[in-house]
Formats: sequence, structure tokens, C-alpha cells
Amino acid sequence: MSGSAADEVRHKGPDRAFHWAMAALVIVLLGTAFLPILGARFDWVPIHWISGVLLTAAILFHLYRAFLVHGVRSMLPTGEDLRTALGRAPRDGTAKYDVHQKLYHWSVAAVILVLVVSGCIMMAKIDTPLWRRDPSILSDGQWGVVYVCHGAASLLLIFFFILHVYFAFLPEHRRLLAAMALGRDGSGRGT
Repeated sequence: MSGSAADEVRHKGPDRAFHWAMAALVIVLLGTAFLPILGARFDWVPIHWISGVLLTAAILFHLYRAFLVHGVRSMLPTGEDLRTALGRAPRDGTAKYDVHQKLYHWSVAAVILVLVVSGCIMMAKIDTPLWRRDPSILSDGQWGVVYVCHGAASLLLIFFFILHVYFAFLPEHRRLLAAMALGRDGSGRGT
């Protein structure tokens, strides 16, 4: 790639597309989950489960890119990351992701995993064009655990979503927001 180091791409197009698709799907899923609780009346179940299936497909695309295109190494916390987090070492300014970004990513990944797995199980309770409902696959107590896990993970996702938006708009992080929108952050750090 020609040009200055500041012109290097931090986030490639497919990765930005995944990020914004996931953001849109999470907003739709949170809206269809919580607006009916707040009194909004609409046929939310089809929108919710279809968005959940699309989110699952987007996550599978992300996993493909993470494992086969980028490699997961850049998102794994290192010993140096932990020393930096504990204040025992200076931050490595050349790393694409700092320890806080890595830990945030893994926290959100865990929450989304709980949501996707519990959501897929819950789909046994609805009729779709692909299958007929069969709520008998679990006992009432087991369904309760699934619903509690799904609901608790949903609330955690709201927290992480707000946290993510807050940090994206901090002045010291605006270059990262620009990189997620345009691919380049102007820092000279590419992929």
C-alpha cells in the first residue's frame, strides 16, 4: 500500500461491516426485547428471532475472519498487557489493541455467547417456517434457567453497549471511532 503510515488501514472493510451490522442487530434485539416490557405493542417475536439468527450468522463470519484471516493472537491478553494493567509496565504504543480493549472484547464475547446459546434454545418455543415449536425439550425449571441466563446477559449487554458508546466519544478515543467508520485512525498503526 502506498502513502504515509497514517494512511494504513486499522480496520478492513469486512471488519467494519461486521461491527456496524452487529451494532444495528444488537439495537434491534434490545429494542424488541425491552420495548414490549415498557408497553409498546407490536409483533416483536419474529423481528427478535430473525435478528438473533442474523446476529449469529454475523458472529460466525467474525469468527471466520478472526481465526482464518487475522488470527486470534492480537486479541489474546499477554503478560505484558497484564503488567501494564497493574501499572508495572508502560503501555506499548505500537499494539493495535490495549489490554482494556482486549478484556472488553472478551467480556462482550462471553455475554453474546450466553445470549446466542440461550436464544437458540429458546427458539424451540416458537413456530417458524423451518420448524414447529416443541417446548417439551426442557423441564419448567430448565426453561427458567435459560430465561434467567438470557435476561441477565441482556442486561449486561445494555451496560456494555452504553460503556462502548461512552468511550467511543471521549476525545482521546475519537481516532478509534474514525478508524471504525473510515478504516484509518491517523495514528500510523495499521492492521
